Amino acid sequence: MMNWPEKVTIKEVGPRDGLQNEKVIIPAQSKMEWIDQLSDTGLSYIEVTSFVHPKWIPQLSDAALVAKGIKRKPGITYAALVPNQRGLESALAANIDDISVFMSSSETHNLKNINKSISDTFPILKDVIRTAANSGKTVRGYVSTVFGCPYEGEVSTDQVFRVCDQLFEYGIDEVSLGDTIGVASPRQVALFLEQAVKRYDMSQIALHFHDTRGMALANILESLNYGIDTFDSSLGGLGGCPYAPGASGNVATDDLVHMLHKMGIHTGINPEKLMKAAAMVQSFLEKPLPSHQMAVNNAQ
Repeated sequence: MMNWPEKVTIKEVGPRDGLQNEKVIIPAQSKMEWIDQLSDTGLSYIEVTSFVHPKWIPQLSDAALVAKGIKRKPGITYAALVPNQRGLESALAANIDDISVFMSSSETHNLKNINKSISDTFPILKDVIRTAANSGKTVRGYVSTVFGCPYEGEVSTDQVFRVCDQLFEYGIDEVSLGDTIGVASPRQVALFLEQAVKRYDMSQIALHFHDTRGMALANILESLNYGIDTFDSSLGGLGGCPYAPGASGNVATDDLVHMLHKMGIHTGINPEKLMKAAAMVQSFLEKPLPSHQMAVNNAQ
């Protein structure tokens, strides 16, 4: 039964999640120009960078410079990922609007990604979440490997809920549930959300699908039926997790916008301006972006 929302919020994660796996280092000035162009597309949320240690992700070592240098547009939330108190201090100094913390629902991936167990990660995130909230910032929690882990296989729903419950208890405003390696199917998504809707307010849930196996749009379509109206995506399909072998890009913002608009669902995003922004970052990377819309665009 179709129970689609009239409007969907798309959270653009390209400047952070999209670029973090790219080996070609894009200059800070070019990143700022791209983010400024994204700000003119109608997007209401842009994740601009990550305040992690430069040795973790060299591509984002210019986080403070980029965050301070972009031309901010009223009505847009500019977000960044932070791993700890030190990263939070840098993000606050750069006047980031929305603070994102991150951890995995699987023990092995959490150890690979954060170098800590899940139980050791909680106290660190608790301090970050509460300090950020006390500083007047909204806080988002990313939970990875919700639908499968590259090291452990399937992750139990109870384990995912245990992580989410703890983050909500600490005070996050929203949780973004990630299919980090793109293994989810619409049936798996439906079974998960049937339980999630009984436990959480769906306005506090976002979904973050990777398109590794070409299932992201199908999974989003299934999610719409459960009242989910917030999705993360990356322009052109850029992205992947450095700590999840084989995890290719996020669902493409341009493909997602095309599908939603064809379904009569409002996003507030201008497709033509979006494609101009996609062409810009494609020129910076000097390679074709993997989205379907860009394949069409490049062939014209």
